[in-house]
Amino acid sequence: MTRRTVSMYMSHDDTADSADPLSLGGVVPPTVTAFTEDESVDFETTASHARFVVDRGVDAVFSLGTNGEFALLTDEERAGVVESVVEEVGGEVPVIAGVGAPSTYRTAENARRATEAGADGVVAVTPYYYPLDEAGARSHYRRVTEAVDVPVYIYHIPGRTGNALSLDTLAELAAIERIAGVKDSSKDVPWLGQAIAANPELSFLAGSDSLQFVGRALGCTGGVSAVANAFPELVTELHDAFDAGDHERAREIQERLYAVRRAFKSGSYMAGVKSALSLRGFDAGGLRAPLRRMSDEQEGELEARLCELDVL
Repeated sequence: MTRRTVSMYMSHDDTADSADPLSLGGVVPPTVTAFTEDESVDFETTASHARFVVDRGVDAVFSLGTNGEFALLTDEERAGVVESVVEEVGGEVPVIAGVGAPSTYRTAENARRATEAGADGVVAVTPYYYPLDEAGARSHYRRVTEAVDVPVYIYHIPGRTGNALSLDTLAELAAIERIAGVKDSSKDVPWLGQAIAANPELSFLAGSDSLQFVGRALGCTGGVSAVANAFPELVTELHDAFDAGDHERAREIQERLYAVRRAFKSGSYMAGVKSALSLRGFDAGGLRAPLRRMSDEQEGELEARLCELDVL
């Protein structure tokens, strides 16, 4: 294994109070779920995408995140995605799996299935649609941790779920056994900075491409990057530059990430990643409706912009 991969499996012996046995960090793409023309899951291509990013130097794989279209899949499909990805890259890098659902019952069941399929850890987004109070959050995450014997990571994305966690609530959750870290996609920089300072035992991952540099500067161990699904080399270069102390270089790469991210957003929601992958010669199919691919015209504009940015 490479130096970067080995580091992900090291225990936190050098940070004795850490709650994360996976030492999760570095570059963690939220890998895509591939579909056939009739929108059924293409498990083989889904696994091949995990191989695509691992072979290009990422540190872990996050299946069934937002880019994995988890909310549009059945529970059986989700378990199949995890199994296929684990079979392909398990043992080389940590495989963490999204298990979130509106109900605690389904989240815990998804977590059990993911671990049975071989996931090294599970990522539980806060319940969505219905409002969540502090007591409900504590009960939810406690039941999820009791359902599995692997690390559990909190996925904080209030812009999508409608439920934000206060710093006090996060401190309560951090005390639960097996809560190992947080993927923060709130884009609330003051919240993230205070959360890291108050909970140093947790692993924090910056969840937005726009905050990969800032997140690391605040103390995140790494980041979850949608751009890394198509251009993992760009994000690993940022991480390595920051890790080496070359913050000026890391900041320059962040500027390119802003531009790539803007290019991805020129089409319909989430279409950019799969279009960019196609431009790299990797066909992951379409998105599951109501999501949709870019039009041919939009994809042509994307190709021109990515060529200008020298990432294609």
